Amino acid sequence: MKKQLVLLDHDGGVDDYLATMLLLTMDHIELLGVVVTPADCYIQPSVSATRKIIDLMGFSQIPVAESTVRGINPFPRLYRRDSFIVDHLPILNQSEIINTPLVAETGQDFMVRVLRQASAPVTLMVTGPLTTVAVALEKAPEIEAKIQKIVWMGGALNVPGNVEKSLEPGQDGSAEWNVYWDAVSAAQVWKTQIEIIMCPLDLTNNVPVTSELVQKMGKQRQYPLSDLAGQCYALVIPQDYYFWDVLATAYLGHPEYYQLREWETEIITTGLSQGRTKVVAGGRKISAMDQVDKAAFYAYILQQFAR
Repeated sequence: MKKQLVLLDHDGGVDDYLATMLLLTMDHIELLGVVVTPADCYIQPSVSATRKIIDLMGFSQIPVAESTVRGINPFPRLYRRDSFIVDHLPILNQSEIINTPLVAETGQDFMVRVLRQASAPVTLMVTGPLTTVAVALEKAPEIEAKIQKIVWMGGALNVPGNVEKSLEPGQDGSAEWNVYWDAVSAAQVWKTQIEIIMCPLDLTNNVPVTSELVQKMGKQRQYPLSDLAGQCYALVIPQDYYFWDVLATAYLGHPEYYQLREWETEIITTGLSQGRTKVVAGGRKISAMDQVDKAAFYAYILQQFAR
């Protein structure tokens, strides 16, 4: 069976590392590379942790690239510091050498090159802001034809956003962080003809990370991936934490677990609703993950990390 070509663009949050791990367990996927966008992280530890995870999983031929794009509204420092913690977890520091290569070119240039050179259309799996994608498309508009689709964790369609007004006083609470970091770039991607499949907060709000699941990870910690995943989830369990990026990424493994729904939308780029993904008649058509078989999803995660 011909493998599906995928390029991952993540932004260094705890769930981004777990999404990377999940993607690497999918036998039908050929991962062409990983771009780290400097949004929900500090970039150096995030790049380091990503390379160590790829080493741990035995895929050190897969290159990593550091994007140098910048957003408009920075993630809170409290969120971003998790990249330092993950980079220092003992299981990722059993060797003094990192074999997974960090390419010399920027993440946006790497994305352009990978798409140009790809033998077939590529799925972009994006679990952070769309800024690196927007910059790559601006640099080389012809790569749009090489993008099969974008599967993206982002947006909130018919539920409140997760940008809290107490943290961001100039916001009305309607924005989701991956849009809010750089709504202008998201709007640029919305202008393309690329198929977009969103995993919005509307769905992720219903799929929390639970103590029960973390304990099940612990029971299979003899597997290095479960051990690492359990440590990562233990780090975030005191807060309200959901399967954001992992839920979006699992779609590539089992799309039949999900129901999609089409919406007409626009990205709000200014004012109090900056970063809102608004449902509007006549707007840009996207597909959103609307429902998921939760039991099958949870079982899939446990199964994939038991290796």
